[in-house]
Amino acid sequence: MSGTVLAAISGAMLAALQFPNFDPIAVSIGPFAIRWYALAYIGGLLIGWRYGRWLARRSPVQIAPVAIDDYLVWATLGVVLGGRFGYVLFYNFPFYLSHPLHILYVWQGGMSFHGGLLGVCVATLLFARKAGIPLLRLADVVACAAPIGLFLGRLANFVNGELFGRPTDLPWGMVFPHGGPVPRHPSQLYEATLEGVVLFFVLWLLVRRGGLRRRGLTTGIFLAGYAAARLFVEQFRQPDPQIGFLAGGITMGQLLSLPMLLIGIGLAAWALRARSGDRA
Repeated sequence: MSGTVLAAISGAMLAALQFPNFDPIAVSIGPFAIRWYALAYIGGLLIGWRYGRWLARRSPVQIAPVAIDDYLVWATLGVVLGGRFGYVLFYNFPFYLSHPLHILYVWQGGMSFHGGLLGVCVATLLFARKAGIPLLRLADVVACAAPIGLFLGRLANFVNGELFGRPTDLPWGMVFPHGGPVPRHPSQLYEATLEGVVLFFVLWLLVRRGGLRRRGLTTGIFLAGYAAARLFVEQFRQPDPQIGFLAGGITMGQLLSLPMLLIGIGLAAWALRARSGDRA
């Protein structure tokens, strides 16, 4: 390696931001500890629930607030069970196949957004049938609230110093505790911004312009928007070490996001082309 390259790397390391000394435990009472990651899930569900109640009253087919209250339990189960089993199947199946009891060790981490999405889809389908609510009407409300949880979850990833990015020489590169001595992209913050803040306001503006009048539109935009953000940020995020890069240099996150992108675009196009009588 040439002296110039070594000097560049050394200079980047000296200029890199140091990861803040966050304590992943928010509250500790005796042997019991509540982590910021758990609070992010709880906060995302509760804030999303309140926002969903507000949106439900503005839907063309108005959904009773009590139905959103009942749906919260279903959504929680879908997120937690789907997220955990999605991680087991998509990201570390050989390990859990050999150690099945470790599937229950949720305190050790390991949740998948795509698995959680599938879990919420199943929960939404079952609840809509039970409550007699049009499926896409409920899905549209849920889609608008979902970026709140995504934003808080990515901030929790950052606090935990996990899911960090690939090495970089950019001035905002950060040295993470478990990422070695080299500065890396704070990709958790990229995802919090795109999947959380930007996507939330895109959907909010769409609702302000009557987007809920077209069944499936906000759901389609959410799916396509999240997938596009994830496909982009995965170029800066370090792949999970037990998987690495897949064929063609893509990551598991990109592979799982591609169907979301296609389904989201298709659903949004269908919603935009629907006849006026099909919109209510």
